[in-house]
Amino acid sequence: MQPSCIKCCPVSLPREQPIFSARAHVFQIDPATKRNWIPASKHAVTVSFFYDASRNVYRIISVGGTKAIINSTVTPNMTFTKTSQKFGQWADSRANTVYGLGFATEQQLHQFSERFKEVKEAARLAREKSQEKFELSNPGLSIAAPQ
Repeated sequence: MQPSCIKCCPVSLPREQPIFSARAHVFQIDPATKRNWIPASKHAVTVSFFYDASRNVYRIISVGGTKAIINSTVTPNMTFTKTSQKFGQWADSRANTVYGLGFATEQQLHQFSERFKEVKEAARLAREKSQEKFELSNPGLSIAAPQ
């Protein structure tokens, strides 16, 4: 009899937990023209918001087949813009691209947009909290120079 898998392969919980998912057609802006959309998926794929508790960051992730179509860290300065009844977009300066999502219904777009706002606010609060911790652990850095 073989040793139990738990002894040789301890199960670890994933670092990131999905907090919301929707299905959408994913596009990226054409880097050459900055005007035209290039389909990143042939059909609708799952697009998920994830929360990484160990790093206190939120990401939008979508995988098509074996490759990541979207891997976007949500920052407080990002904005999701509805550009039509079923389409929205946001710019990711870290990935140097603009992502576009086409939804089957207006309701799905609305739900994604609302969740984007919530996650953006949570990212802002997380950033403020981490800055407070940094300032408390490095008090000399927050002392103002004499005027």
